[in-house]
Formats: sequence, structure tokens, C-alpha cells
Amino acid sequence: MTAPISRTIVRLGVRSIFGRWRGALLFVLPLVLIALSILVRALVGQDDEGARHTLYGLGLVVIVPLVALLATSGLLAPEIDDGSISYLLAKPISRHTIVVSKLVVAAACVLVFAALPVLVAGLVLMSGEPSFAVGFAVGALAGGVAYCALFALLSIMTRHAVVIGLIYLLIWEGLLGGLLDGVRWLSVTRWSAEVVDRIADLSLVDELPLAYAVPALAVVIVAGGWQTGRRLRGFNLTGDE
Repeated sequence: MTAPISRTIVRLGVRSIFGRWRGALLFVLPLVLIALSILVRALVGQDDEGARHTLYGLGLVVIVPLVALLATSGLLAPEIDDGSISYLLAKPISRHTIVVSKLVVAAACVLVFAALPVLVAGLVLMSGEPSFAVGFAVGALAGGVAYCALFALLSIMTRHAVVIGLIYLLIWEGLLGGLLDGVRWLSVTRWSAEVVDRIADLSLVDELPLAYAVPALAVVIVAGGWQTGRRLRGFNLTGDE
């Protein structure tokens, strides 16, 4: 039976991310979040509204999806562009094993560069309420992994995954998500915000049941990973992706 995760592919994935400019940005984003959180705490003290706006508006809406996009786009797209993907496809390894191994690396990046910094920022902003920080950290991790699966599929579908991903985040998750209430039913950020609401006892998203948000996140993760493996299995190295 083929192992679900290949250590060799995981090592190659880590090199792929941190051997490029994306790796530097992964360190910058969490530092910006923590620095801003320290500034907010210094200016307004332990303020619930200021903390929510910082962790939701900057953390969940900006930092988490950007970390997921940077991590995931650095795993498959560069290898397809330079042809090194042929090394993996020539091996007797399941395509889904390749995808799962790559997603493990991306999920680890989300944990280290998004969820943990969000936890630290939450403790800085609301040191007297640890559930506040934990709620945002869990929501960031859940939403970040879902974004990884989504962007992995995007990276195998087009060479312009980063540009399209940024447009998606800006228009759908950002602009329309803030203007149209109905977007919450199809928004990874709003689903993860509902997870935060239940753990931290907040109300970031109205009228979105947890019984919908959690399965929706799970569907995106599983379906995104499976579909990416399926498309990779039919990938033609001489074709135009």
C-alpha cells in the first residue's frame, strides 16, 4: 500500500518554498500582524472592539489567505513551469500522495506563519481572555488549510494562480464579502470566522450555523485535494496548463 505522505516530497516542498522569494514574505506577514497588535494594545489598551477588528480584518481576511496562497503557489506551480514536475510524475508514486504531501507542507506553513502568530497577537491584544486568542488561532488554521486546498487546485489549473488567487481574495472575500450578506455561505473566511465565534463567544458572522461552516470547510479541503490529485494524474507534461 502506498503511504499517504512521502517524506521526500515533503522535503522537496520545503525547499521549493524557502528557496524562493515567497519564503521571505512568509516571515514578514506574521511580523506585521504581531507588530500592529502591539501598537494597538499600546494605543487603546485591552479593547475588545479594537482586538476584533485587528484579528479579523487583518488576521483572518488578509494574513491567513495570503500565507496560504504564498505557501501553496510555491509548491506545484514552479515545478510545472520549470519542468521539474517530471521528476515526480516519473516515479511510481500516487498522484494523490504527491498532493497530500505538498498540502502537508502548506498546512505546516499556515500553522507556523498564520495560526501561531494569530494566537500570539490575540494574547497581546486580550491577555485576560485566552479563549479569544485560541478561537482566532483555530479559525485561522481551519480557514488556512481550506485555502491551501483551494489554491492547490488553482495552481494545477493555471500558470497564473497567484494573480487569480489575489483577485479572488480582493473581490470575493474582501469587497463582496463585506457588502453582500449572502457571500457568507460561499466564503472560506466567513466559515472560519464562525468557528472563531463559537470558541471565543463572539459575533463576527451573523446567521451562519456552525453545522454548516465546519462541513463546508471539510468539503473544500477534501474535494480540493482530491480534485488536484485527479488533475495531476491526467497532467500532460507536453501540454499547456
